[in-house]
Amino acid sequence: MWLILALLSAVFAALTSILAKVGIEGVNSNLATAIRTVVVVLLAWGMVFLTDAQGGIVSISRKSWIFLILSGLATGASWLCYYKALQLGEASKVVPIDKLSVVITLVLAFVFLHEKVTTKSVIGCILIGAGTLLMVL
Repeated sequence: MWLILALLSAVFAALTSILAKVGIEGVNSNLATAIRTVVVVLLAWGMVFLTDAQGGIVSISRKSWIFLILSGLATGASWLCYYKALQLGEASKVVPIDKLSVVITLVLAFVFLHEKVTTKSVIGCILIGAGTLLMVL
C-alpha cells in the first residue's frame, strides 16, 4: 500500500507544480503560497474529522509537538521558496532542483537517523544529482 500511496504522491506533486505555474501568473508568490496553505489545512483537517482521528491530539508528546512544529516551519519555508522560484523560473528547471530534496533527505537520514547506507542508495543519490544537473543545464 505504501508504494501505491507514494506513486500517488508523485502524481499529485507533479500536478501541483503544473497547476501552480499556471495559477501563480500575476499573483504575488507569498499570497499564492498562503492560498495553497489554506486549502491544504482545510483538506488535512477534513481528513482528520472524516477518519475520527481528532481525539488523538491530546496524546501527542511534547517531543512530537516540537518536531511537528519544526517540520511545519520547514514546509512553509520550502513552499515560499518553491513558489517564488516557480514564478521566476521554468517549471521544467525548478521542479528537478526541488526534487534534490530526495538526495538531501537521504544524506540527512544517514547522518541524523542512522539509517543504513547502501551501495544502492549512494548510486541512486549520485544518479539523481547527475540527472538534475543534466536537466537544468
